[in-house]
Amino acid sequence: MGCALMEILMIKKTLLLLATTGSMLALPVAQSFAEDKAPKLETVATFNDAMPTGVTVARDGRIFINYPRWGDDVPFTVAELINGKAVAYPDAEINKADPENPAKSLISVQSVVVDPANRLWILDTAAPGFKQPLQGGAKLVAVDLAANKVVKTIVFPADVILKSTYVNDIRFDLTKGSEGVAYVTDSSLTGPGGIIVVDLASGKAFRRLTGDPSTSADKDFVAVIDGQKFMNRPKDGKPSKIQIASDGIAISPDGETLYYSAVSGRHLYAVPTAALLDQNVSEKQLAAKVKDLGLKGASDGLETDNKGRVYGGDYEHDSIRVLDKGKWSTFVHSPEIQWPDTLSIAADGYLYFTANQLDKQSGFHQGVDMRKKPYKLLRIKIDGGPVLLNK
Repeated sequence: MGCALMEILMIKKTLLLLATTGSMLALPVAQSFAEDKAPKLETVATFNDAMPTGVTVARDGRIFINYPRWGDDVPFTVAELINGKAVAYPDAEINKADPENPAKSLISVQSVVVDPANRLWILDTAAPGFKQPLQGGAKLVAVDLAANKVVKTIVFPADVILKSTYVNDIRFDLTKGSEGVAYVTDSSLTGPGGIIVVDLASGKAFRRLTGDPSTSADKDFVAVIDGQKFMNRPKDGKPSKIQIASDGIAISPDGETLYYSAVSGRHLYAVPTAALLDQNVSEKQLAAKVKDLGLKGASDGLETDNKGRVYGGDYEHDSIRVLDKGKWSTFVHSPEIQWPDTLSIAADGYLYFTANQLDKQSGFHQGVDMRKKPYKLLRIKIDGGPVLLNK
C-alpha cells in the first residue's frame, strides 16, 4: 500500500513538472508571435544632405518633404521624393529665395501638408535662421498636384505676423466657410505663441490665444535627452533655456476639437473649434474653454487618425506616443527615432514621420554639430486612416 502511494505521488509530481515546463516553454513562443504581429518600423527614405522637418503624403502615395533654411546648405526648401531622391517641387525656380520679392518665392518652409482636397499646402515662415520674418513673405502656398502648379498664395496679413512669429504647422477643415479654414501654430522662440486662423476663400486671418499659457512655452520646463539637459549652448556664451511655443497641431475627426502643444512642455491642450472661429467669443472666454489633457511627453509634431486617436512624438525617449480612449501609451520606441519631428497619417494606413536629430545641432552643443547622417523618414502601420474634413 505504501509503495503504491509513493508511485502515485511520483506520477503527480512528474505531471506537474511537465505542465510547468510546458507553459514556460510556450511563453517565449507566445511573446514571439505577439512581436511578429506588432507593427514594424520601416525606413522610407534617408537624407545625407540638409535636415528635413516636414512630410506629407498625397492620396496616390506621392511623398513631399521640406527643408527649412536654418543653416544647412538648402538648394530647395520643398521637394518631392522620387525613387528615394529629393527633387525640387513644384520647380527649382520658386525654391530660389528672393528677399526682394518674398511673396513670390519660397523663403524658408517649415511644413507641407496635403489637404482633404488633395492639394499640397506649403507653409513658408519667411524667417530663415529664425530671424524676423521678411515683411510680406510669411504665407500659405497651394499647389495643384495634378498640374504641379501653384494655384493660390495667401500672404498672412501684417497684423497676425509679429516680429517674433514663426509659423510652424497647419491643419485644415474644408467644411467651414465657402472654401474651408486653416489652423496654424505660431511657435515663436522669443515672443508669444498662438494660433492663427485663416479663411481660405478670402485670405483673411486672425490670431487666437496669443500668449495664453496653453500656447506658451513652459517656463519651468527643461527637456532631458540622452541623460543631459537640452539647452541652448552657444560656442561662446552661457547656456539658456529653450523656450519654443505652440508647435504641434492636430484636429479631431469631426472637426470640433483642435489639439496643440508647445515644444517646451509636456502637456497636450484642446480647444473647441467653434469658439476658436467665433470672433465674438472674447479671448478671456476662449481661454476658459481650453482643456489641459495632461502629460503626454515632450513633443514636436502631433497627428490624429480617423478613429479619434492622438499621436505625439516623445523626443526625450525616442518614441511615438498615442492617446486612445483617454489613456496615453507608447506606440513605438526605437533608437532610430532621434527627434521625431513632423507626423503625418496617409491613406495607406501608415503614420509617417521625420527623425532629424534636431537636438544635435551645433547651437545646443557649444558650436559642435553632433548630428550623424543620414536623417530618416520612417513609417509604421496603424489601425486607422487620415482625418479628412471635406464637403
